[in-house]
Amino acid sequence: MPRLSQNEEQAQAPVLDATEVSGRAKKRGLRRAQRIGLIVLLVFAVVGGGGALAAGFYLRSIESGIDRVDAFNDVPEESRPAKVAERAMNLLLLGSDSRDPDNTTGSRTDTIILAHLAGDRSSAQLISIPRDTWVHVPAQSGGGGGNRDAKINASFAWGGVPLMVQTVEGFTGVRIDHVVMIDFAGFTGIVDAVGGVDIDVDGNFTSIHPPFRSFREGVQRMDGATALDYARQRQQFADGDFARIRHQQQVIKAILDGAASGGMFANPAKMNSFVRAATDTVSIDETLSLFDMANDLRHLRSSNLTFLTSPTAGTGTKGTESVVLPDTDQAKVLYEAVKTDKVPEILAAAKTKP
Repeated sequence: MPRLSQNEEQAQAPVLDATEVSGRAKKRGLRRAQRIGLIVLLVFAVVGGGGALAAGFYLRSIESGIDRVDAFNDVPEESRPAKVAERAMNLLLLGSDSRDPDNTTGSRTDTIILAHLAGDRSSAQLISIPRDTWVHVPAQSGGGGGNRDAKINASFAWGGVPLMVQTVEGFTGVRIDHVVMIDFAGFTGIVDAVGGVDIDVDGNFTSIHPPFRSFREGVQRMDGATALDYARQRQQFADGDFARIRHQQQVIKAILDGAASGGMFANPAKMNSFVRAATDTVSIDETLSLFDMANDLRHLRSSNLTFLTSPTAGTGTKGTESVVLPDTDQAKVLYEAVKTDKVPEILAAAKTKP
């Protein structure tokens, strides 16, 4: 995949128009809440596994301190897909890394994941949508950005969470029930709270960021700073962001495995550090209940999670932009299975990533 220099990426970053500039007060709140919900799944699964009732009371005790984001009020109801499988739940997980040395703009979402929770809550499928996927971005409610084809993450820069919801729903045909956000910089405290993670590194490489850590092929024990550095890297790999997606998925799974196997349930102080580290970086939409989610996902473990990537037809260019081209036929099959809560068909329609 062609890689752009930092200056080229800055030049191609979406430019806010006058309407969006007038909303900077709201965007300041969004920047504070610009976080992804993968960690929330970990919290639900781990805390819920310790006992639904006790976990629920604990989550309620901290829920009032979690940031809420207005995700749906500006999404026109007439444009939204219908809810087909009533018991299933689809969450849009959005994330950025506010302290990533490569992050040159404050309104970028680098990670986009559609998390499907099966109706019987026996499993979850987390489908990564590459940030450079070329899609149609709908017109923003009330004017402003959108109404043209672009990289999918441009929708967040132009219209925040509501336009991202519209764009993902338009691309997938799947109705989004909830939105969760996290800053990947929060990985550091979360990994340290579980005592570090074991990552099976898939090849030798050196980080491009100070202190320029060396990663060697094979299982490597990582603390929080090392795991975050590992999850940030992309420029050294021929498949660019696809490598970063794989590495992020590895770290997420390792956190869940470490939390479930590290004696956390028997150690209230350790459990509190984990949950506080996670929820301090998480924002959720206004209707999502942590208590209900903890109860729903109390049996979920990493063995029940499947990481997938939205089907692509490779990379290419649109004008001067390097983009990921969706495999529209295969994506249609995948997202129809998600919409109808047919888990075997979901797994068959997408390539599983480690």
